[in-house]
Amino acid sequence: MTTIEVGDKAPNFSGQDQDGNTHTLADYKGKKLVVFFYPKASTPGCTAEACNLRDNWKKFQSEGYEILGVSADSPKKQQNFRNKYELPFPLIADESKEVINAFEVWGPKKFMGKEYDGIHRTTFVINEDGKIEDVIKKVKTKAHAEQIL
Repeated sequence: MTTIEVGDKAPNFSGQDQDGNTHTLADYKGKKLVVFFYPKASTPGCTAEACNLRDNWKKFQSEGYEILGVSADSPKKQQNFRNKYELPFPLIADESKEVINAFEVWGPKKFMGKEYDGIHRTTFVINEDGKIEDVIKKVKTKAHAEQIL
């Protein structure tokens, strides 16, 4: 699990979204940014989380937030996920796990008695100065926007 805490400087990241556009921390200087990490596109929990953020998109925008989703899925899977659920924010296709490792959200997990490595569902709220404002480790997929706003 991540050791990044509130008050820390956000990791300097660079990743490509579903359309091949590059996003870096510097691109969001002067803006509030929500970076949510999810295990796998189009799975039930990840879909619930992304759709909850989508359904609250106007509220996020009115409060000055940008949103980036990140998983280790391919650009094609991210594009299909974004199109299918009409997600208004970019999804980083982090197959190399550079962004995932920068935020320290990759590690051992347990599911149905099996251990494996994967993405820990975690959300980081970054302020206009690039500092971590909140780290949400216990994400409520169906009410995630309420945890952030």
